[in-house]
Amino acid sequence: MHATVNCDMGEGFALYTIGDDESLMKTIHLANVACGFHASDFNIMNKTVILAKENGVLVGAHPSLPDRQGWGRREMAMEPDELASCFIYQVGALTGFLKLHDIRLNHIKPHGAVYGMTARDMALARAAVGVAKSFGVPYMGLAGTCHQAACKELDVPFITEWYADMEYAPNGKLLITKKHDPIPLDVIKARVAKVLSDGLVTTNDGTFLPLGAQGITELCICVHSDTPGSVEIAQAVKAMVDKHNARLN
Repeated sequence: MHATVNCDMGEGFALYTIGDDESLMKTIHLANVACGFHASDFNIMNKTVILAKENGVLVGAHPSLPDRQGWGRREMAMEPDELASCFIYQVGALTGFLKLHDIRLNHIKPHGAVYGMTARDMALARAAVGVAKSFGVPYMGLAGTCHQAACKELDVPFITEWYADMEYAPNGKLLITKKHDPIPLDVIKARVAKVLSDGLVTTNDGTFLPLGAQGITELCICVHSDTPGSVEIAQAVKAMVDKHNARLN
């Protein structure tokens, strides 16, 4: 199973900074760029695209529910057609800056609460994945959920994602919190080692679950820019991924 590292980026606003994007861009393979509804603005979006291009990082759109105060990590009721329009609006904004700097959109990955909502609700998943189809790019999400099922149904390439710095419940549910707590680096390294060697997800009660589906050959590991120690975490994960991939060659 070949692996890559992704990070949610460009999540500042105006004069406020979230995460060390410059250092993180030197470590990751893919950047999920905030599109303005949970974080970012037109200047930060532009600067983040430039930074990605300078570091050879692939750029994906990271659309959210319209909830800046809650950082997009609070659920809200939304019909599928409304969600589709919400995503198109945000992805369209990012693609303007990508066109300006001659970069292609690589993928779409929903942010925060809507990530969980679309993982559980097939109608919402179809709406979100349909946006990826309209832009002609893959959709990044959780294997074995409505994310993957909707991609199969709509014939959209699927990127399997796993989170190194978030907790999973024993039933496999990703536990999305508004604020990310510090996690010891050795805990993250142990989780990464387990998923790379055995395809098993470590849950918050110490048990293990299969990654989510059979036949996964590509895994994208996420590290959040707003997790305390994110640069050190990303560097450690990237080193493990590079070592793992080298053994496959």
